Amino acid sequence: MRLFTGIDLPEDILERLERLLMHLRPAAHLKWSPVYNLHLTLKFIGEWPEEKLPQLKAALCSMPARPPIPADVKGLGWYPNPHHPRVFWVGVQAGEALPALVRDIDAALTPLGVAPEDRAFSAHLTLARIKDPVPLQALRNAIAQLESLDFGAFTVDRFYLYRSQPGAAGSIYTKLSEHPLQVK
Repeated sequence: MRLFTGIDLPEDILERLERLLMHLRPAAHLKWSPVYNLHLTLKFIGEWPEEKLPQLKAALCSMPARPPIPADVKGLGWYPNPHHPRVFWVGVQAGEALPALVRDIDAALTPLGVAPEDRAFSAHLTLARIKDPVPLQALRNAIAQLESLDFGAFTVDRFYLYRSQPGAAGSIYTKLSEHPLQVK
């Protein structure tokens, strides 16, 4: 089973992002993410044997408690760069607290053989993927017309272990376990 840890977004932010995507989708032929699939990935685990799922869940439950994390969803960007992008994203700003949470997840999972990330954590929500070069000027123009790039604030007080399965309309994410930050 293909697994990752991540954070859900509140409905009000998802509604704002849906309005954003309704405005931007006609401007470029990209592989747009469905709003119901938007989440903040903390740690991609990859393939994991189902029989070892209890050990993985136990490791995540053993993490140290942390205070809730205030986060802002704002700003748009391109990865790896705006000239030859592969991903179009909206940012999630939470200072050092989210990278620290990711380090805790890495520390909990490394003894199970899950390699820690070799690059710095960059909190974002993937709005679209860009497989082949496509004209993006109309999308850039649509972005320039936006009144605000601030999509709301929320508090991270838990994360989830998800299973990712391919589906006809994109990946299907299923929550396997919930991990509150403060309850230990």
